[in-house]
Amino acid sequence: MSENAKSDKKNREPLDYEVIDNTDKKRFEIHIDGKIALEDYEFFTTSEGEKGIEYKHTEVPEELGGRGIAGYLVKYILDDAAAKNLRVKPTCPYVKSYIDKHPEYQDNSVFHNAKP
Repeated sequence: MSENAKSDKKNREPLDYEVIDNTDKKRFEIHIDGKIALEDYEFFTTSEGEKGIEYKHTEVPEELGGRGIAGYLVKYILDDAAAKNLRVKPTCPYVKSYIDKHPEYQDNSVFHNAKP
């Protein structure tokens, strides 16, 4: 590994973005450098009568790519859903893939272990 690569890794900014719940547009947003990364959502009720949130689409502008923003946003929204006792329906492929790789979220996902 080159010296530049080592110093770049050491100097990387920590992931600490402000996540905004834009209820009018039904999406979570992170605003950076005039660009918006987002996750669209919709509320639903399971067959068991439990309240839930469907995560429909994750979008990170190309200019913000490679900073870990999508992963940060998805972790945030999954933790938020759990804190609000909402079941998760990950119709967005990125969110479903994230849950596939992070078993701690699978019990709350209707596409994994939770009842739809």
